[in-house]
Amino acid sequence: MKNKFVGIAKVGEKGQIVIPKEARDMFDIKPGNTVVILCDKKKGMAIVKSEILEDNMDKLMAGNK
Repeated sequence: MKNKFVGIAKVGEKGQIVIPKEARDMFDIKPGNTVVILCDKKKGMAIVKSEILEDNMDKLMAGNK
């Protein structure tokens, strides 16, 4: 299960969560990085490193030229 991880994060009083170390290491998330929270009321939530979305948007926009 090298490429998979399941963890639990507790929500603090200010609504903050800590991304488990194993997940931060897997996605190379460092202090100061930006993440995007994607939400669908029926399907749930996902946390995505913003640079992944930026790279995909760049590729998408390059294809429209």
